[in-house]
Amino acid sequence: MSQVLYITAHPHDETASFSMAAATAFIDTYKQENPQDEIIHLDLYKEHIPYIDADVFQGWGKLQSGKDFEELSEEEKSKVGRLSELSEQFIAADKYVFVTPLWNFSFPPIMKAYIDSVAVAGKAFRYTEHGPVGLLTDKKALHIQARGGFYSEGPAASMEMGHRYLDIVMSFFGVPSFEGLFIEGHAALPDKAEEIKQDGIARARDLAHTF
Repeated sequence: MSQVLYITAHPHDETASFSMAAATAFIDTYKQENPQDEIIHLDLYKEHIPYIDADVFQGWGKLQSGKDFEELSEEEKSKVGRLSELSEQFIAADKYVFVTPLWNFSFPPIMKAYIDSVAVAGKAFRYTEHGPVGLLTDKKALHIQARGGFYSEGPAASMEMGHRYLDIVMSFFGVPSFEGLFIEGHAALPDKAEEIKQDGIARARDLAHTF
């Protein structure tokens, strides 16, 4: 049995979002193909994802100095404790499915906050005398992303920084398999938007058979 973290960063559901429509089709098919697997849905717009702020740094500093967790302030305990929960959950999972739109060449900021919560030295990676080494070498990841324009190739390709960022992070963590499923061009070609959406859904279902 595998544990799959289904991580969505979109304020809309599958009725209003192309990325969520493809992701829903993917997850539904994956469940049919892998009924024994555990799917954990993290809707980042509904989860408590603390930003790394002064409370977090102060809490971490106290723990590193040898203080007990109970000696932290209530704010520090709340934020540091939640970040630890998210990190442990991420490390325990076997597969990751990230779902985002492309906003302003990247993804919604809540996804960056989530990545910050799991990018923990000693858990996702470690530092060595030869540089950082990823520790998640037995994981698998997928990014489903809708793009209103065309970014897979052409003049705008270098401007896409959402998938590229996740690709760098997964590589840094040592994840050996990271795929991308892109639904793009529906804003540029509104008369073909439904066709583009259905094609994305079909490709998502196909990918679910092998992920």
